[in-house]
Amino acid sequence: MKENKDVWVFIEQHDNKIQDVSLELLGKARELATELNSAVAALLLGDKLTELSKTVSTYGAEKIYIVDDAELALYRTLPYAKAASMVIQKYTPEIVLFGASYVGRDLAPRVASILKTGLTADCTDLQIGDYQYRQKTYEKILYQIRPAFGGNIIATIVTPEHRPQMATVRDGVMKMPLPQNSNHAAIFNEKVSFSKTDLALEILKQEIEKKKVDLKKAQIIVAGGYGVGNPANFKLIEDLADALGGQVAASRAAVDAGFIEKDFQVGQTGTTVRPRLYVAVGISGAVQHTAGMQESSKIIAINSDPAAPIFKIAHYGIVGDLNEIVPKMIDLFKQGGSTTKL
Repeated sequence: MKENKDVWVFIEQHDNKIQDVSLELLGKARELATELNSAVAALLLGDKLTELSKTVSTYGAEKIYIVDDAELALYRTLPYAKAASMVIQKYTPEIVLFGASYVGRDLAPRVASILKTGLTADCTDLQIGDYQYRQKTYEKILYQIRPAFGGNIIATIVTPEHRPQMATVRDGVMKMPLPQNSNHAAIFNEKVSFSKTDLALEILKQEIEKKKVDLKKAQIIVAGGYGVGNPANFKLIEDLADALGGQVAASRAAVDAGFIEKDFQVGQTGTTVRPRLYVAVGISGAVQHTAGMQESSKIIAINSDPAAPIFKIAHYGIVGDLNEIVPKMIDLFKQGGSTTKL
């Protein structure tokens, strides 16, 4: 069989709606495929997928491998793992990427196990480069980059001798590509037979609770950290967000302390955001948090500790008591003023 260097993305969909993380990965796959001089391909599993294949094509897939079967209408681990692994085994791509959603985190390791290859979870970056080990050089392999040891170091993981190279990436980590209506992908319709064992689990009812907030779409975010002190003080964060016409968010420490719900969490284990303005109040700036907001266009940090790491990435820093500073900011913005008056 001819060597296949294609970069594949598993397209996650629910109720025939493609998840953003899959489209974001198609953009990253295009960068990787350019380095490899190969094609971007999508793996699409589900039921009644004709319209979805058109969308996938506009976001950069040059090839789309489809398993369209009523048994795949709702996600179930065994049939999805069988379908995905069989198609991947047939076409032997170089790289396969999954979103680090609850589906991706369940499916990707099972597929990796079936294919007897490696998998790196929750990557924050993916690159192509060379790797040398015991006087042997592996050219143009996938650098799977992710924080390790609680975010204290950044690890680069490679899979030099097994294919495909596989990784999961969280929602929002990669930038969403612009749709290209002129792109027309080649379609490959695949058939997979399922046994009674594959279909042993039957879904009687599915309920999905929607998130209370969509932080990814917010252009102005005011985030509070553990330094806010208590849930009552968090009202200041909400008031400042209202004054700015922005959205409230929080660090993991604030969420763990019970100041606000997890849907509002920004960071490595929360949502990755890229707003025009990010105001960090009482947030120390641990790497777990900054990994999810450091690409904001403008960052304002308010903290009583002048040595807080958040000031290293902030465009503007204010050292002082947030209980004094934030009310002044709220008053100024409500009056149509600016922070230069502080």
